[in-house]
Amino acid sequence: MEEVDVEPAVTNIPAASDGNHLGFAWGPGDILVYETLYNTSGAKGSGCSFIHEVRKDEDIYSPILRKLFNESHHIFVGLQTIREDLPSKNKKPQFVSISKNYRSVIRACMEELQQVAVSTKDAVVATQYGNQVSILLAIELIWNLCEVLFIDAAPAGSLLLHLLDWVRLHKADVDEKAREVLQSESPAEHHDYWDVVVSYVLQGRLEEVRQMLVKQAALQPAARSMYKLIDTLLSRMPFYNPGGNQTLTEFDVKWRHWHDEVNRCLQDNSFASNCHLEIICKILAGDEDTLLEHKELLSTWYHFLVTRLLFSHPTVKPTELHYYAQSCLTMFLDSRSVPEPLDNILLAAFEFDIHQVIKDCSIALNNWWFVAHLTDLLDHCKLLQSHNLHFGSNLREFLLLEYASGLFTHHSLWQLAVDYFDHCPEFGHVYLELQIERVPLDTERKALKVLRICDQRQMSEQVRSICKIMAMRALRNNRLGSALSWSIRAKDAAFATLISERFLQDYCTRGTFSDLDLIDNLGPAMLLSDRLTFLGKYREFHKLYGEKRFGEAAKLLLSLMTAKIAPRSFWMTLLTDALPLLEQKEVIFSADQTHELMFCLEELTSSLNASALGSAKTSQDEDIELTKVELLRLSLARNLAMAIIKEGTVEV
Repeated sequence: MEEVDVEPAVTNIPAASDGNHLGFAWGPGDILVYETLYNTSGAKGSGCSFIHEVRKDEDIYSPILRKLFNESHHIFVGLQTIREDLPSKNKKPQFVSISKNYRSVIRACMEELQQVAVSTKDAVVATQYGNQVSILLAIELIWNLCEVLFIDAAPAGSLLLHLLDWVRLHKADVDEKAREVLQSESPAEHHDYWDVVVSYVLQGRLEEVRQMLVKQAALQPAARSMYKLIDTLLSRMPFYNPGGNQTLTEFDVKWRHWHDEVNRCLQDNSFASNCHLEIICKILAGDEDTLLEHKELLSTWYHFLVTRLLFSHPTVKPTELHYYAQSCLTMFLDSRSVPEPLDNILLAAFEFDIHQVIKDCSIALNNWWFVAHLTDLLDHCKLLQSHNLHFGSNLREFLLLEYASGLFTHHSLWQLAVDYFDHCPEFGHVYLELQIERVPLDTERKALKVLRICDQRQMSEQVRSICKIMAMRALRNNRLGSALSWSIRAKDAAFATLISERFLQDYCTRGTFSDLDLIDNLGPAMLLSDRLTFLGKYREFHKLYGEKRFGEAAKLLLSLMTAKIAPRSFWMTLLTDALPLLEQKEVIFSADQTHELMFCLEELTSSLNASALGSAKTSQDEDIELTKVELLRLSLARNLAMAIIKEGTVEV
């Protein structure tokens, strides 16, 4: 598709009206605009504290239109499950059904918007909802026509019946006017009576016309024969029945006979004395001048097109539509009138130019919802296979990526976007990786939701990133247990080491561990870092000691020191923990184990002496350290003596 030069929409920003210099920052779905202190004269301007948010797509913030996005998402996901290997004729009814489901969702939102627009007392809100209704009306009109022409692909004969249904659905004001006429005291004398009758004729609703004319005939006994004649013409007009035994050729012959009969009545001036019946007869004959005289009742050129085809070319072929559409548009519009974007879109549809329809809709509409879902459906119908874009993905994928990227800017609709990315085989995964990182992790619940999405799609880098963010946040809030849990999920050894240090510092300060459940159930995760291993094992030592399993506790304590797992700064704490075991009546540490402890103590004291020279410790702290060392030496010496005696004693 070639690029079309389209003037971008102008967005007025209050600060810009004074000619002030503006700065901006791009976001995924919006732009932040702010007034700067810069001045062209070189002097500093008067800054403004306001930041303006310019949104690309306002519709996703409408609570009613949000239902449209949610409901259509379910239909979209269902469409992707239709098996590719099914024959086209078996899939066609499914595609038509899915198209109708999309349209029913559009119509439901439209009706709800209409109700709110009528009931609200706020004029601005009413105007906003009224505009949204107009947009949805146009969307449903275009979608319905695309369904008839492209998805259902009705052949000659059936095509006109579908187009009649299309016009009737979108020209429902006739029924409201008819109810008003019929509920009056004298319907036949109502000022809108003939407008209703002619409107019914223009829509091909001939049974309703006959019922309305009965009321007029009752008031004019003298003209009964004329009313009977027009009733006969109306009742005899043939309509093609796709499910019947009649061929299209047989129907065409029958229709031409009827049409000749209508023309004979006009030539005979059978209705010359009744202008209303004569107008009806001229419309039945397909008289273009008479049709154009009733522009107000037709209201649109495409209604004029369908009415003209109904009474002049009922067996029109799909390939002939573009000729009639172009001529009807030219005839219906004034020479000075310029076609609206909607007219050009419908004209492109009648010309069977699918890509032009999608292109024009992309320009005219304010979001990607319509073009993304319609293109996806048309692609499943194998109608877009010949068209690829120059920069990689096909048209379907490009539009779905744009739509899903827009959804990601919303605080809750981003979850729907994940499924759209999943069904974009070429670039969907890459887009999801980029967009998922921008989701604000407001709560732990939301973080877990994002994490689950990443886990299911093997997005390991994003999993690590999310876990690190949550771990850092928990650490800042002094929630050590949560921080450790997130760092383990992130498999971040350095961060797990840092948090383990914090746990140990807390223990030194308070004498107890926080988050015991987590530490008790670390399992294989404790192997992530040496410090985490030490934390888990040190907690295990406390459990053994609490259960009075002193032998196992002593063995574990010694291994933590001799294997160099314990940080040097924590050795004094470990040796202090050994004191109660050394003071037990029963010898727990053997002579060799006691020697190991003594060696560790001497190594610690020598390093303490070396560091004390350059440290700023108070004399009181040094006294406490010396007292601990003296107590430990005394206990170790006593334990060594008892261990040697015990090991050297021979039992008789």
